[in-house]
Amino acid sequence: MDDEAREQRLLTALTTEHFVRQTSRGATVTESVGRTTVFLSLLSAALIGLGFVSSSGHLIKPYLGAVLPALIITGLLTFARLVQNMVENALDLKRIQRIRAYYHRQFAGEHDFFADAVTGGGDMQTIVAAVGGSRSRWQLLLTMAAMVGAVNTLLIGLGATLLAGVASGSATLAIAVGVVVALVAFAAQLAHIKRASMWLGG
Repeated sequence: MDDEAREQRLLTALTTEHFVRQTSRGATVTESVGRTTVFLSLLSAALIGLGFVSSSGHLIKPYLGAVLPALIITGLLTFARLVQNMVENALDLKRIQRIRAYYHRQFAGEHDFFADAVTGGGDMQTIVAAVGGSRSRWQLLLTMAAMVGAVNTLLIGLGATLLAGVASGSATLAIAVGVVVALVAFAAQLAHIKRASMWLGG
């Protein structure tokens, strides 16, 4: 096989790979939105149910005891999958940028087509910035995973507050315990996102 034929086949393969990776990114984002929507819908339904039972004081504790653990478990599972989706999406984006860099080197000539794919190195912060993201570390707080993590924090803090209130009988102590547990839970979830981002080289 001569060089021209090999180059043509490589270009065909890269074009196909580019399309597959872009489709994969779309599917990943769609799944993330779907999972987040299901979780928030479940939370909304639980709050509506709480409104119905709030008029009967003796039903509130059994209701929360049944619903709150289910919400926390669902939230943590949703969070874990959203982090996986974030990693998959970032890997797809990284591979797309490598293909775009090849397009630039081989075909752009004096034009600046795909130039963003070859400037600033191949680290994830540069790649994310090329598609409109931020280089700031605070960018992690803008992900769907962080949003679900924040909701999980509220649910976990509420659960800790209720348990501490039942155990101690002191509202002040219960609130203090809930706040501390919530902060620890949020920090742990952010650390998990950060570890995933570091694994990507971001």
